Amino acid sequence: MENKLKLVVPDNFIEFGVKVNNHINLIRNTHENYIVDMNLVRFNNGEGKCSFKESVRDQDVYIMTDIGNYDVTYEAQRGIHHMMPDEHYQDLKRIISAMGGHASKITVIMPLLYQSRQDKRSSRESLDCAMALQELERFNISELVTFDAHNPIVANAIPNKMSFSNGYATSDMILSLLENENIDIDKLFIVSPDEGARTRAKFLADILGGVKYGNFDKRRDYTKIEDGKNPMVYHEFIGPENLNGLDIILVDDMIASGTSLIDSAVQIKNRGANHIYLMTTFALFTKGIEIFDDAYRKGIFDKLYSTNLTYVPNEYKEMPWYFNVDCSHKVAKIISDLNEGKSIRSLLNGKEETAQKIKTLKI
Repeated sequence: MENKLKLVVPDNFIEFGVKVNNHINLIRNTHENYIVDMNLVRFNNGEGKCSFKESVRDQDVYIMTDIGNYDVTYEAQRGIHHMMPDEHYQDLKRIISAMGGHASKITVIMPLLYQSRQDKRSSRESLDCAMALQELERFNISELVTFDAHNPIVANAIPNKMSFSNGYATSDMILSLLENENIDIDKLFIVSPDEGARTRAKFLADILGGVKYGNFDKRRDYTKIEDGKNPMVYHEFIGPENLNGLDIILVDDMIASGTSLIDSAVQIKNRGANHIYLMTTFALFTKGIEIFDDAYRKGIFDKLYSTNLTYVPNEYKEMPWYFNVDCSHKVAKIISDLNEGKSIRSLLNGKEETAQKIKTLKI
């Protein structure tokens, strides 16, 4: 059957996209350039446009975008402007518009889900993530593939035409950790820094063979906003008082400033924990890495494992405490299987494959 797969990769994900292109060639034993030649232009006043240099008519198109890449810049007015999520999302819509409805099917690969933290309404506030999903559905997108959505229930906003597939990189990160650290699985303890990450901690504990886990109770003051977020007023560990001799994995979906994660690590260390490993799908580092550098020098944690599913500056990735987990092969396999009409269920969580590999490590 004729291969109609095409990749559309804007500048915000080009390094990752090239890796995915290479992996698909290895998977299929081909030598194709699946990446479509196109232009995204930004004008001095901030307006933009997209144009394609080759046809995507009747093609199965996969658009990959990293809305968290703040390293993409353009000249605006009198200076250099760093693009933010809203602008990357607008460019995604420009790409879809430039296709003119000619593609046979369009799938959006957006690992860091746009406005994923604004997924529910608890007062008179916006529902940005749900609105964006509904907008993409109106564009006749066939499927959206994301990773570690802050609240996967947001998929309820699009129950009809557009499929919502939420994958997890937890399996990739835990396998990287077990391959690179001297860890006894029988002496592991999993911790989530808040109640919201408890499901993720339980999932990790289960694929490790049913190790024990605990979580923190975190409360914020929603009547105040400080530095663009609600301040934390309470943060207490719910679990054993004594963690002597145990290695700890602190797992969360994303790091923003890192305050609550480091506070969790400090409290765990004070309970006698041995090694502490931080694990997060998206390391945003919105306040820089000083808090992590300081904690590492004080021996609070040993290593931070995160992925290349969103942008992390090269100088951060070179820090002795940072380990970059490459997920491009997983995304390539997802795209290749979708293109061939195969199920991607096992790829989205990696539970069976990971559990099997961990079983061999314990033998």
